[in-house]
Amino acid sequence: MAVPKPRLTRTDWITAALTALAEGGVSAVAVDPLAKRLDVTRGSFYWHFKSRDDLLLSALEWWEQEGTASVIDRVGHLTDPWERLRALFHIALTEDPTDGLEPALVAHADDPLVAPALHRVTARRLDFLTVAYTDAGLPPDRARVQAVVTYSAYIGWTELRRAAPTVATETVDDPAALEYLIESLVQGGQDKQDKSS
Repeated sequence: MAVPKPRLTRTDWITAALTALAEGGVSAVAVDPLAKRLDVTRGSFYWHFKSRDDLLLSALEWWEQEGTASVIDRVGHLTDPWERLRALFHIALTEDPTDGLEPALVAHADDPLVAPALHRVTARRLDFLTVAYTDAGLPPDRARVQAVVTYSAYIGWTELRRAAPTVATETVDDPAALEYLIESLVQGGQDKQDKSS
């Protein structure tokens, strides 16, 4: 007697969509290839979602919540701003549940479904970084510039890790390089604070 397959959940489809997006961009989030990947029929998809756009928006909402809001919640209670920044950078750089997703989303910044989520996430992350650097003693205008520089370094690191892992091996699995990056981002803010004092 054949054992029936367990019914896929909405989260299973979202996870598959995020993986496809990271691997192949927005166009890879398509019902038939995802159903094939999950070894189910299209009917399973329509049980959970109205359309492909509904799935993509749900995946983007998940990314916004898990990749930003929950991370901020995890470090927001830390009172020492430098420790808050270190914890934030460590989580952001080591706990990527869908490797390659961030660069894929940035690459599709002009997509009408991706753009609003990408803008909200970028604004929230930059605001959080600006507050952290301000709490650490930087003047607000310098804190904002440091936030932009820091976020740019993060985006660059994740893109390099995705695009050229055999060339930039330090971005893949090098704890010393990761620690150096984190401390550089933290120290960059501390150096600027010291010079402005």
